[in-house]
Amino acid sequence: MLVSAVTVMRTWRLLWTLLLLKQGVSYSQRMTQEMVMMQYLEGRISQLEDRLSKCDLSVQNYEQKLYDFSKDLRGKLGGLQAFQNEVRGQMEGVLSRVGRVERELEYLEAEKLNQPCVDIEDTLLEQQVQEEQRKQKDQLDLGRDCDTVLSGVKSLKIVKREGEAQGSWMKDPTNGSAKVYFFSGVKNSTLLEFSSMKAFVGANATQTARRVQLPFPWQGTGHAVYRGFLYYHRAGSANEVLKVSLRHRTVSDRALLPGAGRLPAYSLSPHTYLDLSVDELGLWAVHADPDLGGNLVLTKLDEGALGAEHTWDTPCPSRDAETAFLVCGTLHVVYNSPHGGRSSVQCLYDIHDSLHAGDTPLFFPKSYAAHASMRYHPKDRQLYSWDEGYQTIYKLETKKKGQMAPV
Repeated sequence: MLVSAVTVMRTWRLLWTLLLLKQGVSYSQRMTQEMVMMQYLEGRISQLEDRLSKCDLSVQNYEQKLYDFSKDLRGKLGGLQAFQNEVRGQMEGVLSRVGRVERELEYLEAEKLNQPCVDIEDTLLEQQVQEEQRKQKDQLDLGRDCDTVLSGVKSLKIVKREGEAQGSWMKDPTNGSAKVYFFSGVKNSTLLEFSSMKAFVGANATQTARRVQLPFPWQGTGHAVYRGFLYYHRAGSANEVLKVSLRHRTVSDRALLPGAGRLPAYSLSPHTYLDLSVDELGLWAVHADPDLGGNLVLTKLDEGALGAEHTWDTPCPSRDAETAFLVCGTLHVVYNSPHGGRSSVQCLYDIHDSLHAGDTPLFFPKSYAAHASMRYHPKDRQLYSWDEGYQTIYKLETKKKGQMAPV
C-alpha cells in the first residue's frame, strides 16, 4: 500500500509537470503569433502612411498647377482686354479716316461738276497750281497767331546725366501740363513719366517715376508728346507712326508716312528715320527722301487722325545733320561734324517763304558730342536736348517776324 501511494504521487507530479510544459508551449506559441500579427499590422500602417503622404503631395501639386493655370488665365484675360481696347481704338481711327475720305470725295465730286470743260494752257495751269499751294500754306495759320522767329541761343543749362548716350526727353506743350517724359535709348517699350521738372531732377527720380509700358516699342529718338498722347515711329516698321494714349496705354490711331523710312532723317543720328515735332502750329514729321538727293521732307500732320495736311520738299540736306526742330512753322536743321564739334543751325525752311538761312549760322554753346534730339517747347521758348547722355536745356531768344528782314 505504501509503494502504491508513492507511485501515485510520482505519477501526479509527472502529469502536473507535463501539464505545465504544455501550457508554456501554448503560451509561447500564442506570443509568437501575436508578435507576427503586430509586425503585420505595423507594416500595413506604414504602407497607409506612405500612401497618405503621396496623396498629400499629389493634392499640393494639383493645387499649385491650378494656381498657375488661374494666374496664366488672368494674365491672358488682361492681355485680351488690352487687345480689345486697341482694336476699338483702331476701329475708331478707321471710321474717322473713312469719314474724312468721304468728305474729300464729296468735295472733289462737287468741284468736278462745277469745272467748265475748257482747255487750259500749261502756263495758266501752273499758275493755278502755285496759287492753290499758296492758299494751302495760308490755311495752316487760320485762327493761329504765330509770328515768332528764332534770333539766338541765350544760355545752356545742364539738368542732369541719366540713361544711355542717345535718347530724348520733353514736356507736353499742352497748357497746364508740367509732366516730363524720359525716353532712354533708340529702341525700347518703356518710358518714364515725371510729375514735374523738380521730380525729374530729384535724387531718386527714376525710382519714383511712373513707368509707362507701351503696346509696341519705339525706334530712334524722334518722339513727340502732345495733349496727353505719344506719337512715335514703331520699331520694326519702315514708316508707321503710332498715336498712343499715355493714360490708357492703348493705340488710338496709326498711319503710314508716304516716302519715309528709306533713309535716316539725319546722317549723324542713324537710328532716327522719322522725327516728330510740336510747335505753335501743331504736329510735324521730318524725314529724308533719297529721291531728292537725301534732302529733308517736312509734313504737317493732323494730330487727331494722323492724316497728312501738307508736305514740303526742303533744300536742307540730311548729310551731317544731327537733329532738327520747328518754331512757328519754320524748320531749323542742326548740323555738326562727324567727328564732333560745335552744333549750329545752317538751314532754315519757312513754310510761308518769309525766311531762309543766311550766311551766318546760328551756333549753340559747346556741347559734349552731338545732339541725339532737340524738342522745342512753344510756351517755355526752350529746347530740351539730349547730348551724349546729358539732359540739357537751351534758352532761346526770339523776335517777331516783322522785326527781322529776310536775308
